[in-house]
Amino acid sequence: MLRHLRLTLLPALAATACVMLPVAAWAQQPPPSRPANQQSPDQLDDPSDLRTLTQQNSILSLQGAERLMTDADSAINSQNYGVAATKLQDARQVFNQLSNFYQELGTSFAGIDNRISEGLRQKALQTAQQRDQATYQLALVHRAQNRPELSVPLLIQIIRSQQPTRELGQQAYQQLLELGFVESPFRAPQARQPQQPIQGLPSQRQLEQQLRQRQQQQQPAQQQPAQPARPAQPAQPAAQPAQPAQPAQPAAPRP
Repeated sequence: MLRHLRLTLLPALAATACVMLPVAAWAQQPPPSRPANQQSPDQLDDPSDLRTLTQQNSILSLQGAERLMTDADSAINSQNYGVAATKLQDARQVFNQLSNFYQELGTSFAGIDNRISEGLRQKALQTAQQRDQATYQLALVHRAQNRPELSVPLLIQIIRSQQPTRELGQQAYQQLLELGFVESPFRAPQARQPQQPIQGLPSQRQLEQQLRQRQQQQQPAQQQPAQPARPAQPAQPAAQPAQPAQPAQPAAPRP
């Protein structure tokens, strides 16, 4: 009886072992690795917002373009103008694409949902302003690289986009004046409505000041025209010898 029970249980135990082994082996395998470009929830900028284009590592996003601007600012502070130019060029392209996409999408909603259309129009204006700001910063970097031929087209694009009466347009024209591309200073008429001040990168004003100081040092000092030398005066003749005293004339006799 015992032998018969043992022979009956052995096949059942073997089958159980065969079923459990794959489960145990699967349990010991490490969890699948996370893709390199995927962030964990604790690394997200806003853990409550899991949308892909709201993260800084996204290429086509406002946050990603602003991160490029921050990287460019750090490169400018360390005078690494090559890296700064690359970052600013990338940020400029992203802002330009976003502005065009918002404008096209807003036009599609015009007359259908004015609330969405107006919101998209405001986003198009905001990203266009940031594009022009990145363009102006890029023009300054090219000046710092002694490549003014690259700065001039960028500055003209800013004036065409912003108009000469706006603050950023005036700054661009001032750069053209300092480069010698234009000759006449421009004083914009006073705006009827106060304009919102332009918030540039922290390094922008410092870079502008450095460029002006360098330009002043490179300009030759204006020398006063030399006064023509006066012709030498002819030598004065020697003093005339004293004339002998004339004898006194006798007084005229009185009558």
